[in-house]
Amino acid sequence: MAVESDSRSGKNGTFPWHLGVYDAHCHPTDTMDSLATIKGMKTRILTVMATRGQDQDLVTAVADKHGVKSSDPGQWSLDECIVPCFGWHPWFSHQMYFDDEETDAGGERRKEQGNLTGDAKLVHYQSVLQPSRDSLSDEDRQTFLSLPDPTPFFAFLAQTRQHLEHYPYALIGEIGLDRSFRIPEAWTDNQDLWAKRNHSLTVGGREGRRLTPFRCSPAHQKKIFKAQLQLAAEMRRGVSVHGVQAHGLVLETLQELWRGHEKEVLSKRERKKRGQDHDHASVEDDVSHPQQLDDAPKPYPPRICLHSYSGNASNFKQYLNPAIPAQIFASFSTAINLSDAMDEETPAAFEDVVKTVPDHMVLVESDLHTAGEEMDRRIEDIVRRICKVKGWSLEEGVKQLGKNWRAFAFGETG
Repeated sequence: MAVESDSRSGKNGTFPWHLGVYDAHCHPTDTMDSLATIKGMKTRILTVMATRGQDQDLVTAVADKHGVKSSDPGQWSLDECIVPCFGWHPWFSHQMYFDDEETDAGGERRKEQGNLTGDAKLVHYQSVLQPSRDSLSDEDRQTFLSLPDPTPFFAFLAQTRQHLEHYPYALIGEIGLDRSFRIPEAWTDNQDLWAKRNHSLTVGGREGRRLTPFRCSPAHQKKIFKAQLQLAAEMRRGVSVHGVQAHGLVLETLQELWRGHEKEVLSKRERKKRGQDHDHASVEDDVSHPQQLDDAPKPYPPRICLHSYSGNASNFKQYLNPAIPAQIFASFSTAINLSDAMDEETPAAFEDVVKTVPDHMVLVESDLHTAGEEMDRRIEDIVRRICKVKGWSLEEGVKQLGKNWRAFAFGETG
């Protein structure tokens, strides 16, 4: 029997890489020696995330060499194959502190303080880590002192602003909230593990270290998350958002920013009065868009990708409210959403979520820490699965996903 060339079942069709395939979220700078493979990958563009102190400059380095210089794919050279993203991941929120007296009486910025050390460092970690401690045991003191010296968050935010100004197509990411992550022990407590670690990996990941009992408080995470969302709003850039066991708090934070700027949702009577046929009207027809006449920045990011979205279908339906003024996207990965199950059937719960996300909101990603053939393989796998769930042919799906990614990255709507 001949193999179908346009298989809607997903596994047999020749994959249409030539149409342009885009990875909406990945971390190749975690393995720097893999970056040389990016130019030869089948995936056309990688959306490359920064997450912590060790990788911000690494993303700028790869952006200098491979960053896109236009939003028009027809203008891209072979060297242009990444969109850089700059952000501070919630896993590292505890490493940042806020200066409570960051401005003087006249509203001018005070000179940033340096890193916190000694007792100031202990006080910071005592205040932002949970379970909270009224007093520190010797073990707690040792754990806190072994953590990185906290750095001033607004210094990082100023640096991120400079990156966004320098790279006009850069986005903000990876940022967000995580209620489950526990802080790993310092490398100084794992000398044997340090000696055996793969030194080609960028420092900062867990890499098998034991976990402490401590988590960063949601309140501190939210403060850092919200400030980065506000910078994205000011600079009119999209954001890639991490949310683990915090779907309600992520939505609450976004709602705080767009409150008062919601689109007007028309009643049936008003639609009829304005001559709209409800039976044939789209969701877009059911809202008015007064903001389109106002080109000023809004207090919320214009485009939001919920990366490797792990909520259920009911969770996501909250983002289908037609009054939401931002463009919402949900990206999916084999690595996170399917726990790396490359050769297994797609779970029904995952299919339900994908079916719930409107066609124009779906993105795909690898969320992989290394570039090259494996990243291409992961992207092909998740695209095939999405196409099967959506009932798209591979060509239809790749075209739709490409259009969606360009809308997320550049704000294109055509």
